[in-house]
Amino acid sequence: MELSRQGARDLLLAAQGLTVPPRRAARKADVLATIRAMGVLQIDTINVVARSPYLVLWSRLGDFPLPWLEALLSEHVLFEFWSHEACFLPIEDYPLYRRLMLDRRKGWRTSHEWLAEHADVVAQVQAVVAAQGMARSADFARVATEQSGWWNWKIEKQALEHLFNVGDLMVAGRHNFHRLYATRATVLPDWDDADAPSYDEVRRQFALRTVRALGIALARWVPDYYRTPKPGSAAYLHELAVAGELVEARISGWDEPAYLHPDHLALAEAAQAGKLHSRVTTLLSPFDPIIWDRTRARDLFDFDYTIECYTPQPKRQYGYFSLGILHRGALVGRLDPKAHRQAGIMEVKALHFEPAVRLTDRLLRELAETLQRFAHWHATPTVTIRWANVAGAAERLTEYLATGAP
Repeated sequence: MELSRQGARDLLLAAQGLTVPPRRAARKADVLATIRAMGVLQIDTINVVARSPYLVLWSRLGDFPLPWLEALLSEHVLFEFWSHEACFLPIEDYPLYRRLMLDRRKGWRTSHEWLAEHADVVAQVQAVVAAQGMARSADFARVATEQSGWWNWKIEKQALEHLFNVGDLMVAGRHNFHRLYATRATVLPDWDDADAPSYDEVRRQFALRTVRALGIALARWVPDYYRTPKPGSAAYLHELAVAGELVEARISGWDEPAYLHPDHLALAEAAQAGKLHSRVTTLLSPFDPIIWDRTRARDLFDFDYTIECYTPQPKRQYGYFSLGILHRGALVGRLDPKAHRQAGIMEVKALHFEPAVRLTDRLLRELAETLQRFAHWHATPTVTIRWANVAGAAERLTEYLATGAP
């Protein structure tokens, strides 16, 4: 099977739940189903608009109550651990990550060393967690003279995080987005380490799940998703295809093979026939799977995206936390937003369209509708667009906002 690059885009968007706009109000079960489809939901605390995990869900589900995510964590159908980065993960995937903890992979050996070197502090922290059932970093007072290079964390916070890294503690919930730590026995009382799969099975599962989450994947796109080792990944995917667990395919313009998950064969056939099209116009977090891999976004969408919150302000091109604009299967631009919650204003500081994009009435109307929904979800119903890189675009969008966006 060979797909055009547009067909590959359509298949990716379908696998990620971005083919059709939401047809009904979201339910809490939809949040869990969406995370399961993506495999991972990256956590980030920047809140110039809604924090990234909420925003990734909103892009797919539309408006939903933010506490649902924390509720699913407290109900232990989600858990937190390091994956692509720090992520919310489906609890059924816990065995895969427990194997990684037991094997001390991904640099976690340093956590074991730190815990051994600070045994007294670790014992004190564990005693507090045991006595309270759950503990926050705020339960430990900072000593005025404390200094730490680790985000200036107090030593008890460091102990909590190292115990989390090795799996002795888990995140049992969140309060105001701050972690609540508990023992693994509290969160998963029936877990037995004998149930952890082999590392070979973990590798296999991550490869299969990555291809399923991406719809179609070149081998070089696969390691980034779960941050698995790059050496040998192309040969390994070929082995999975030979074994019948993946289907080898092609994307027009590349000589290298691409891979499909059998679950998506019907969607792939629809994409190949030109019958699979995204009708979604939405905004994408910098930590959305669609754009978090800069190479894949550039390869597939001709969209060169990098988050600039870590870039000194004079060197920023697009803004501190610019959001990608997805419109009917294409990444057409990005905007730099700021929610002024007390004033009820959603400010778009800058709006950049891609050079080849035609600003049709449909694009601008659907973007205006998206901006208004985005603003209402933030309880900042007034949208202000300060600047756009195309003459007249800000004014036209403002007119649409005033005359019909919900």
